[in-house]
Amino acid sequence: MDRYLVISSDCHAGLPPERYRDYLEAQYHETFDLALPVQEEMTKLMEKQFLVGDINEEWRKGREHLLEGAWNHDRRIEVLDGDGIAAEVIFPDGITERNMPPFGAGISLSTEGVVPELQWAGARAHNRWLAEFVAQEPARRFGVAIVPALWDVDEAVKEVRWAKENGLGGIMLPVMWGKQAPYHHPKYNPLWEVCEDLGVILHFHSGPAPTSDYFGPPPEIGKERTHPTMPGAMGIYISEVIMWNVRPLTFLIWGGIFERYPKLKLSITEGTTIWVPEYLALLDHRYGETHYSAKLGDYQSHLSMKPSDYFARNVRLGASCMPRRETEMRHEIGMKNIMWGSDYPHPEGSWPFTREQITESFIGLPEDDITLMLGGNALAFYGFDEEKLLPIAERVGPTKQSLGSPSAATG
Repeated sequence: MDRYLVISSDCHAGLPPERYRDYLEAQYHETFDLALPVQEEMTKLMEKQFLVGDINEEWRKGREHLLEGAWNHDRRIEVLDGDGIAAEVIFPDGITERNMPPFGAGISLSTEGVVPELQWAGARAHNRWLAEFVAQEPARRFGVAIVPALWDVDEAVKEVRWAKENGLGGIMLPVMWGKQAPYHHPKYNPLWEVCEDLGVILHFHSGPAPTSDYFGPPPEIGKERTHPTMPGAMGIYISEVIMWNVRPLTFLIWGGIFERYPKLKLSITEGTTIWVPEYLALLDHRYGETHYSAKLGDYQSHLSMKPSDYFARNVRLGASCMPRRETEMRHEIGMKNIMWGSDYPHPEGSWPFTREQITESFIGLPEDDITLMLGGNALAFYGFDEEKLLPIAERVGPTKQSLGSPSAATG
Protein backbone atom coordinates (compact mmCIF):
# COMPACT_ATOMS: atom_id res chain seq x y z
CA MET A 1 0.00 0.00 0.00
CA ASP A 2 1.36 3.42 -0.91
CA ARG A 3 -0.57 5.23 1.85
CA TYR A 4 -0.32 5.27 5.62
CA LEU A 5 -3.02 3.87 7.89
CA VAL A 6 -3.79 6.73 10.30
CA ILE A 7 -5.62 6.23 13.60
CA SER A 8 -6.30 9.18 15.89
CA SER A 9 -5.81 8.19 19.52
CA ASP A 10 -7.50 11.38 20.71
CA CYS A 11 -10.80 12.71 19.37
CA HIS A 12 -13.85 14.08 21.19
CA ALA A 13 -17.59 13.83 20.80
CA GLY A 14 -20.66 14.81 22.75
CA LEU A 15 -24.23 15.91 22.28
CA PRO A 16 -25.49 19.48 22.43
CA PRO A 17 -26.22 19.68 26.17
CA GLU A 18 -30.02 19.83 25.93
CA ARG A 19 -30.09 16.54 24.00
CA TYR A 20 -28.58 14.55 26.86
CA ARG A 21 -32.03 14.62 28.47
CA ASP A 22 -33.12 11.86 26.08
CA TYR A 23 -30.42 9.57 27.49
CA LEU A 24 -31.00 10.27 31.17
CA GLU A 25 -33.17 8.09 33.34
CA ALA A 26 -36.56 9.74 33.84
CA GLN A 27 -35.99 10.27 37.56
CA TYR A 28 -33.30 12.84 36.74
CA HIS A 29 -35.24 14.86 34.16
CA GLU A 30 -36.56 17.50 36.55
CA THR A 31 -33.10 18.07 38.03
CA PHE A 32 -31.63 18.20 34.52
CA ASP A 33 -34.12 20.88 33.45
CA LEU A 34 -33.13 23.02 36.42
CA ALA A 35 -29.39 22.42 35.96
CA LEU A 36 -29.12 22.90 32.18
CA PRO A 37 -29.21 26.73 32.09
CA VAL A 38 -26.71 26.80 34.95
CA GLN A 39 -24.38 24.47 33.06
CA GLU A 40 -24.63 26.55 29.91
CA GLU A 41 -23.87 29.78 31.76
CA MET A 42 -21.00 28.19 33.67
CA THR A 43 -19.49 26.94 30.42
CA LYS A 44 -19.47 30.51 29.07
CA LEU A 45 -17.86 31.76 32.27
CA MET A 46 -15.22 29.04 32.08
CA GLU A 47 -14.45 30.01 28.49
CA LYS A 48 -13.66 33.50 29.73
CA GLN A 49 -11.60 32.23 32.66
CA PHE A 50 -9.51 30.01 30.40
CA LEU A 51 -9.07 32.85 27.88
CA VAL A 52 -10.67 30.82 25.09
CA GLY A 53 -14.06 32.51 24.67
CA ASP A 54 -13.10 34.93 21.91
CA ILE A 55 -10.72 32.42 20.33
CA ASN A 56 -13.43 29.77 20.14
CA GLU A 57 -15.95 32.16 18.64
CA GLU A 58 -13.51 33.32 15.97
CA TRP A 59 -12.34 29.79 15.24
CA ARG A 60 -15.90 28.52 14.75
CA LYS A 61 -16.68 31.08 12.03
CA GLY A 62 -17.09 29.37 8.68
CA ARG A 63 -16.51 25.95 10.24
CA GLU A 64 -19.88 25.43 11.90
CA HIS A 65 -20.95 22.75 9.40
CA LEU A 66 -18.02 20.42 10.00
CA LEU A 67 -17.85 21.17 13.72
CA GLU A 68 -21.24 19.44 13.92
CA GLY A 69 -19.15 16.30 13.59
CA ALA A 70 -18.82 16.58 17.36
CA TRP A 71 -22.17 14.76 17.44
CA ASN A 72 -23.32 14.27 13.83
CA HIS A 73 -22.36 10.98 12.14
CA ASP A 74 -22.24 12.23 8.53
CA ARG A 75 -20.27 15.37 9.35
CA ARG A 76 -17.79 13.33 11.36
CA ILE A 77 -17.11 10.91 8.51
CA GLU A 78 -16.56 13.93 6.28
CA VAL A 79 -14.00 15.28 8.74
CA LEU A 80 -12.16 11.98 9.15
CA ASP A 81 -11.92 11.42 5.43
CA GLY A 82 -10.71 14.96 4.87
CA ASP A 83 -8.04 14.50 7.52
CA GLY A 84 -6.91 11.17 6.10
CA ILE A 85 -7.90 9.35 9.30
CA ALA A 86 -9.15 5.77 9.03
CA ALA A 87 -10.24 5.31 12.67
CA GLU A 88 -10.39 7.16 15.97
CA VAL A 89 -10.59 6.85 19.75
CA ILE A 90 -13.44 8.98 21.12
CA PHE A 91 -13.45 10.80 24.47
CA PRO A 92 -16.17 13.10 25.87
CA ASP A 93 -16.10 16.75 24.85
CA GLY A 94 -16.28 19.95 26.87
CA ILE A 95 -15.89 23.69 26.63
CA THR A 96 -15.01 23.95 22.93
CA GLU A 97 -18.39 23.00 21.52
CA ARG A 98 -20.15 23.56 24.87
CA ASN A 99 -21.32 19.97 24.72
CA MET A 100 -20.06 18.37 27.90
CA PRO A 101 -22.23 15.72 29.59
CA PRO A 102 -24.45 16.93 32.45
CA PHE A 103 -23.88 17.00 36.20
CA GLY A 104 -20.08 17.33 36.09
CA ALA A 105 -19.53 14.17 34.05
CA GLY A 106 -17.17 15.69 31.49
CA ILE A 107 -13.41 15.48 31.04
CA SER A 108 -12.64 16.91 34.48
CA LEU A 109 -14.77 14.46 36.50
CA SER A 110 -14.32 16.74 39.49
CA THR A 111 -14.86 15.57 43.04
CA GLU A 112 -15.65 19.12 44.20
CA GLY A 113 -19.12 20.63 44.00
CA VAL A 114 -20.76 17.56 42.46
CA VAL A 115 -23.37 15.08 43.65
CA PRO A 116 -22.00 11.56 43.08
CA GLU A 117 -25.36 10.10 42.09
CA LEU A 118 -25.90 12.83 39.53
CA GLN A 119 -22.37 12.59 38.15
CA TRP A 120 -22.96 8.89 37.63
CA ALA A 121 -26.27 9.66 35.91
CA GLY A 122 -24.58 12.14 33.56
CA ALA A 123 -21.81 9.67 32.79
CA ARG A 124 -24.30 6.92 31.95
CA ALA A 125 -26.29 9.27 29.73
CA HIS A 126 -23.16 10.04 27.73
CA ASN A 127 -22.18 6.37 27.58
CA ARG A 128 -25.61 5.38 26.23
CA TRP A 129 -25.36 7.95 23.47
CA LEU A 130 -21.73 7.10 22.71
CA ALA A 131 -22.61 3.41 22.32
CA GLU A 132 -25.16 4.39 19.66
CA PHE A 133 -22.65 6.69 17.96
CA VAL A 134 -19.96 4.01 17.84
CA ALA A 135 -22.48 1.47 16.50
CA GLN A 136 -23.05 3.69 13.46
CA GLU A 137 -19.46 3.07 12.33
CA PRO A 138 -17.95 0.39 14.61
CA ALA A 139 -14.92 -0.34 12.41
CA ARG A 140 -13.76 3.28 12.61
CA ARG A 141 -14.76 4.25 16.16
CA PHE A 142 -13.43 3.12 19.54
CA GLY A 143 -15.56 4.58 22.31
CA VAL A 144 -14.26 5.48 25.77
CA ALA A 145 -16.95 5.33 28.45
CA ILE A 146 -16.96 7.75 31.39
CA VAL A 147 -16.60 5.95 34.74
CA PRO A 148 -16.53 8.08 37.95
CA ALA A 149 -15.04 5.14 39.85
CA LEU A 150 -14.00 7.12 42.92
CA TRP A 151 -17.49 7.11 44.38
CA ASP A 152 -18.40 3.42 44.11
CA VAL A 153 -16.15 0.65 42.80
CA ASP A 154 -19.02 -1.84 42.53
CA GLU A 155 -20.90 0.57 40.27
CA ALA A 156 -17.70 1.09 38.28
CA VAL A 157 -17.39 -2.65 37.70
CA LYS A 158 -21.00 -2.78 36.52
CA GLU A 159 -20.40 0.12 34.13
CA VAL A 160 -17.30 -1.58 32.71
CA ARG A 161 -19.34 -4.68 31.98
CA TRP A 162 -22.12 -2.60 30.42
CA ALA A 163 -19.61 -0.68 28.30
CA LYS A 164 -18.03 -3.86 26.97
CA GLU A 165 -21.42 -5.43 26.20
CA ASN A 166 -22.45 -2.30 24.32
CA GLY A 167 -19.42 -1.88 22.10
CA LEU A 168 -17.30 0.51 24.17
CA GLY A 169 -13.80 -0.86 24.68
CA GLY A 170 -12.32 1.65 27.09
CA ILE A 171 -13.08 3.72 30.18
CA MET A 172 -11.95 7.18 31.27
CA LEU A 173 -11.20 7.54 34.97
CA PRO A 174 -10.84 10.74 37.01
CA VAL A 175 -7.31 12.14 36.94
CA MET A 176 -7.70 13.79 40.35
CA TRP A 177 -9.24 12.02 43.32
CA GLY A 178 -9.46 14.85 45.86
CA LYS A 179 -10.40 13.40 49.23
CA GLN A 180 -11.25 9.99 47.77
CA ALA A 181 -8.93 6.98 47.78
CA PRO A 182 -6.03 7.12 45.29
CA TYR A 183 -5.52 4.37 42.75
CA HIS A 184 -3.06 2.24 44.70
CA HIS A 185 -5.80 1.60 47.29
CA PRO A 186 -6.87 -2.08 47.41
CA LYS A 187 -10.53 -1.11 47.01
CA TYR A 188 -9.95 -0.66 43.27
CA ASN A 189 -8.70 -4.21 42.73
CA PRO A 190 -12.09 -5.44 41.42
CA LEU A 191 -11.98 -2.67 38.82
CA TRP A 192 -8.50 -3.59 37.61
CA GLU A 193 -9.50 -7.24 37.56
CA VAL A 194 -12.60 -6.78 35.42
CA CYS A 195 -10.77 -4.48 33.00
CA GLU A 196 -8.01 -7.03 32.57
CA ASP A 197 -10.46 -9.91 32.18
CA LEU A 198 -12.56 -8.10 29.56
CA GLY A 199 -9.69 -6.33 27.82
CA VAL A 200 -11.16 -2.92 28.63
CA ILE A 201 -8.52 -0.19 28.35
CA LEU A 202 -8.00 2.45 31.05
CA HIS A 203 -7.58 6.11 30.06
CA PHE A 204 -6.46 9.28 31.79
CA HIS A 205 -7.09 12.40 29.71
CA SER A 206 -5.46 15.77 30.23
CA GLY A 207 -7.48 18.74 31.47
CA PRO A 208 -8.13 18.43 35.21
CA ALA A 209 -5.94 20.41 37.62
CA PRO A 210 -6.51 22.41 40.84
CA THR A 211 -7.71 25.43 38.88
CA SER A 212 -8.71 27.46 41.94
CA ASP A 213 -5.02 27.51 42.87
CA TYR A 214 -4.31 29.25 39.57
CA PHE A 215 -7.38 31.38 38.89
CA GLY A 216 -8.83 31.87 42.35
CA PRO A 217 -12.39 30.81 43.34
CA PRO A 218 -14.54 29.56 40.46
CA PRO A 219 -16.82 32.08 38.75
CA GLU A 220 -20.31 32.51 40.14
CA ILE A 221 -23.33 33.10 37.95
CA GLY A 222 -24.80 36.57 38.27
CA LYS A 223 -21.99 37.84 40.49
CA GLU A 224 -19.13 40.11 39.63
CA ARG A 225 -15.60 38.93 40.20
CA THR A 226 -14.58 39.94 43.73
CA HIS A 227 -11.02 38.61 43.85
CA PRO A 228 -8.11 40.14 41.92
CA THR A 229 -6.91 38.75 38.62
CA MET A 230 -4.22 36.18 39.36
CA PRO A 231 -1.19 37.02 37.20
CA GLY A 232 0.22 34.14 35.18
CA ALA A 233 -2.69 31.84 36.00
CA MET A 234 -2.95 30.31 32.55
CA GLY A 235 0.80 29.83 32.28
CA ILE A 236 0.81 27.99 35.62
CA TYR A 237 -2.12 25.84 34.52
CA ILE A 238 -0.60 24.73 31.23
CA SER A 239 2.71 24.04 32.99
CA GLU A 240 1.17 21.83 35.67
CA VAL A 241 -1.79 20.17 33.94
CA ILE A 242 0.45 17.48 32.44
CA MET A 243 1.81 16.64 35.88
CA TRP A 244 -1.70 15.92 37.13
CA ASN A 245 -2.45 13.78 34.07
CA VAL A 246 0.65 11.65 34.64
CA ARG A 247 0.40 11.46 38.43
CA PRO A 248 -1.96 8.44 38.51
CA LEU A 249 0.62 6.42 36.58
CA THR A 250 3.09 6.78 39.44
CA PHE A 251 0.51 5.32 41.82
CA LEU A 252 -0.30 2.43 39.50
CA ILE A 253 3.35 1.50 38.94
CA TRP A 254 4.52 1.73 42.55
CA GLY A 255 1.24 0.27 43.78
CA GLY A 256 2.03 -2.91 41.88
CA ILE A 257 -1.13 -2.71 39.79
CA PHE A 258 0.66 -3.73 36.58
CA GLU A 259 2.54 -6.43 38.51
CA ARG A 260 -0.68 -8.05 39.72
CA TYR A 261 -2.61 -7.40 36.52
CA PRO A 262 0.02 -7.81 33.80
CA LYS A 263 -2.45 -7.62 30.90
CA LEU A 264 -4.03 -4.35 32.05
CA LYS A 265 -3.73 -1.58 29.46
CA LEU A 266 -3.51 2.17 30.06
CA SER A 267 -3.46 5.15 27.70
CA ILE A 268 -2.41 8.61 28.92
CA THR A 269 -3.85 11.05 26.42
CA GLU A 270 -3.20 14.65 25.32
CA GLY A 271 -0.39 15.08 27.81
CA THR A 272 2.59 15.49 25.48
CA THR A 273 5.35 12.88 25.55
CA ILE A 274 8.46 14.92 26.30
CA TRP A 275 8.27 14.09 30.00
CA VAL A 276 8.74 10.36 29.48
CA PRO A 277 12.55 9.89 29.39
CA GLU A 278 13.31 11.85 32.56
CA TYR A 279 10.24 10.52 34.37
CA LEU A 280 11.21 6.91 33.70
CA ALA A 281 14.84 7.61 34.52
CA LEU A 282 13.77 8.96 37.92
CA LEU A 283 11.51 5.99 38.69
CA ASP A 284 14.14 3.49 37.59
CA HIS A 285 16.73 5.28 39.69
CA ARG A 286 14.52 5.06 42.76
CA TYR A 287 13.85 1.40 41.98
CA GLY A 288 17.45 0.36 41.32
CA GLU A 289 19.58 2.58 43.53
CA THR A 290 17.99 1.48 46.81
CA HIS A 291 21.26 1.80 48.74
CA TYR A 292 20.73 5.56 48.58
CA SER A 293 17.43 5.05 50.40
CA ALA A 294 18.40 2.23 52.74
CA LYS A 295 16.84 3.90 55.77
CA LEU A 296 13.43 3.69 54.06
CA GLY A 297 13.33 -0.10 54.17
CA ASP A 298 12.10 -2.42 51.42
CA TYR A 299 9.77 -0.54 49.09
CA GLN A 300 10.34 -2.30 45.78
CA SER A 301 10.53 -6.07 46.26
CA HIS A 302 6.83 -6.37 45.35
CA LEU A 303 7.81 -5.37 41.82
CA SER A 304 9.52 -7.91 39.57
CA MET A 305 10.49 -5.36 36.90
CA LYS A 306 11.80 -1.82 36.65
CA PRO A 307 9.13 0.90 36.36
CA SER A 308 10.21 1.54 32.77
CA ASP A 309 9.49 -2.10 31.93
CA TYR A 310 5.89 -1.78 33.12
CA PHE A 311 5.59 1.41 31.12
CA ALA A 312 6.87 -0.27 27.97
CA ARG A 313 4.54 -3.23 28.39
CA ASN A 314 1.32 -1.74 29.73
CA VAL A 315 1.20 1.97 28.83
CA ARG A 316 0.64 3.88 25.61
CA LEU A 317 0.54 7.61 24.99
CA GLY A 318 -2.19 9.37 23.05
CA ALA A 319 0.22 11.94 21.64
CA SER A 320 -2.10 14.63 20.35
CA CYS A 321 -0.83 16.72 17.42
CA MET A 322 2.77 15.64 17.97
CA PRO A 323 5.23 18.43 17.19
CA ARG A 324 8.43 17.62 15.34
CA ARG A 325 10.42 17.67 18.56
CA GLU A 326 8.49 14.71 19.92
CA THR A 327 8.80 12.60 16.78
CA GLU A 328 12.55 13.16 16.91
CA MET A 329 12.54 11.91 20.53
CA ARG A 330 10.60 8.79 19.57
CA HIS A 331 13.29 6.27 20.54
CA GLU A 332 13.88 7.89 23.93
CA ILE A 333 10.12 7.90 24.57
CA GLY A 334 9.48 4.42 23.19
CA MET A 335 8.69 3.75 19.55
CA LYS A 336 5.89 1.33 20.38
CA ASN A 337 4.34 3.58 23.02
CA ILE A 338 3.46 6.57 20.83
CA MET A 339 0.03 6.95 19.19
CA TRP A 340 -0.66 10.11 17.16
CA GLY A 341 -3.96 11.97 17.67
CA SER A 342 -5.78 14.89 16.03
CA ASP A 343 -7.79 16.17 19.04
CA TYR A 344 -10.78 17.00 16.79
CA PRO A 345 -12.87 19.17 17.25
CA HIS A 346 -10.68 21.35 19.47
CA PRO A 347 -8.97 24.50 18.13
CA GLU A 348 -5.67 23.40 19.69
CA GLY A 349 -5.94 20.21 17.62
CA SER A 350 -4.70 19.59 14.08
CA TRP A 351 -8.05 19.91 12.23
CA PRO A 352 -8.63 21.44 9.69
CA PHE A 353 -4.90 21.39 8.87
CA THR A 354 -4.23 17.78 9.80
CA ARG A 355 -2.49 16.74 6.60
CA GLU A 356 -0.13 19.71 6.81
CA GLN A 357 0.56 19.03 10.49
CA ILE A 358 1.32 15.37 9.81
CA THR A 359 3.71 16.35 7.06
CA GLU A 360 5.52 18.85 9.27
CA SER A 361 5.91 16.35 12.12
CA PHE A 362 6.78 13.19 10.20
CA ILE A 363 8.37 14.10 6.88
CA GLY A 364 11.63 12.33 6.21
CA LEU A 365 11.43 9.86 9.09
CA PRO A 366 11.85 6.13 8.41
CA GLU A 367 8.72 4.58 6.92
CA ASP A 368 8.51 1.88 9.58
CA ASP A 369 8.60 4.48 12.36
CA ILE A 370 5.91 6.61 10.76
CA THR A 371 3.76 3.52 10.26
CA LEU A 372 3.89 2.71 13.97
CA MET A 373 3.27 6.22 15.29
CA LEU A 374 0.52 7.22 12.86
CA GLY A 375 -1.51 4.05 13.19
CA GLY A 376 0.32 0.78 13.79
CA ASN A 377 0.68 1.16 17.55
CA ALA A 378 -2.97 2.16 18.00
CA LEU A 379 -4.07 -0.65 15.69
CA ALA A 380 -2.42 -3.23 17.92
CA PHE A 381 -3.25 -1.59 21.26
CA TYR A 382 -6.94 -1.00 20.60
CA GLY A 383 -7.58 -4.07 18.48
CA PHE A 384 -9.00 -2.35 15.42
CA ASP A 385 -9.78 -4.65 12.49
CA GLU A 386 -6.99 -4.01 10.01
CA GLU A 387 -8.80 -5.67 7.13
CA LYS A 388 -11.70 -3.25 7.49
CA LEU A 389 -9.47 -0.20 7.83
CA LEU A 390 -7.01 -0.82 5.01
CA PRO A 391 -9.52 -0.04 2.22
CA ILE A 392 -10.31 3.24 3.99
CA ALA A 393 -6.62 4.07 4.35
CA GLU A 394 -6.05 3.26 0.68
CA ARG A 395 -8.74 5.81 -0.16
CA VAL A 396 -7.99 8.69 2.25
CA GLY A 397 -4.63 8.14 3.98
CA PRO A 398 -1.60 10.37 3.41
CA THR A 399 0.69 9.02 0.72
CA LYS A 400 4.07 7.69 1.70
CA GLN A 401 5.56 9.78 -1.05
CA SER A 402 4.16 12.96 0.54
CA LEU A 403 6.13 12.26 3.71
CA GLY A 404 9.31 11.48 1.77
CA SER A 405 9.96 8.42 3.89
CA PRO A 406 13.31 6.71 3.39
CA SER A 407 13.51 3.03 4.14
CA ALA A 408 13.72 2.07 7.80
CA ALA A 409 17.19 0.70 7.18
CA THR A 410 18.54 4.21 6.59
CA GLY A 411 16.82 5.85 9.59
